[in-house]
Amino acid sequence: MKNRETWDRQRGVIRSRKGGWFAGKGAFSHGYSILEELVGEASYFQMLTLNVLGVLPERRLADWLEAVHICLSWPDPRIWCNQIGALAGTARASVVAATSAGVLAADSTMYGSRPLLDGVAFIQQALRDHQDGLSAAEIVQREVQKHRGKVRITGYARPLASGDERIPPMEQLTTRLGFEHGPHLTLAYAIEEVLRLDYKESMNINGYVSAFLSDQGFNAEQIYRLFAMVVMSGVTACYVDTLERPAETFLPLRCDDIDYQGPPPRDVP
Repeated sequence: MKNRETWDRQRGVIRSRKGGWFAGKGAFSHGYSILEELVGEASYFQMLTLNVLGVLPERRLADWLEAVHICLSWPDPRIWCNQIGALAGTARASVVAATSAGVLAADSTMYGSRPLLDGVAFIQQALRDHQDGLSAAEIVQREVQKHRGKVRITGYARPLASGDERIPPMEQLTTRLGFEHGPHLTLAYAIEEVLRLDYKESMNINGYVSAFLSDQGFNAEQIYRLFAMVVMSGVTACYVDTLERPAETFLPLRCDDIDYQGPPPRDVP
């Protein structure tokens, strides 16, 4: 009965706590007039953060977010989500269908934006433990023991490469924008040093982003929301690449390319 009363109150009306559009007058987001206060004044990533989180960040943080998005979406069709875009292009799907499918493919526990949930959870819990007295080495030892001696800490190590070439340019930008290392990023580097010495592993871009944005006061869900479309530009690039080539020529297969191991050919009754 309670649920029905709630539904009845929402029936026939659309409410928003975020903003709205007034025909012929303008649009608003979290108390800001989009046309009068934000157009030409705020950057796209300031606007994105305002819409997603309800807070208008300072310009340097928005610039940092834009830069790391550039680091996280490359036009390489071998990357899984980009391959979806490329296949959509060769099949002559629309650019919106291709990009949407590629973004959805990146909502994965293995890559894309979703692993940030675990990366942020790890570094924030690690800092609480560190403040309670655990050293970086003890935190690493505990995590490695959980996985029978293997380094499986979200934000550290990479399956196909050693080190992460995206961190140095982001560190340079972080310094240039005037950000200092906060407690999460300081601990993240201390954990990396232990992993370098004992396991020849290092921090990856997930670990860097998770620690830096934790120092800016964001929680895991907020960061995940900010990065929802992070692979978009790379997916679209790979779509356009195959769209401009002859149709159905991206990764074609012959029948004998398939290692079929099922029942042999037979008559269908």
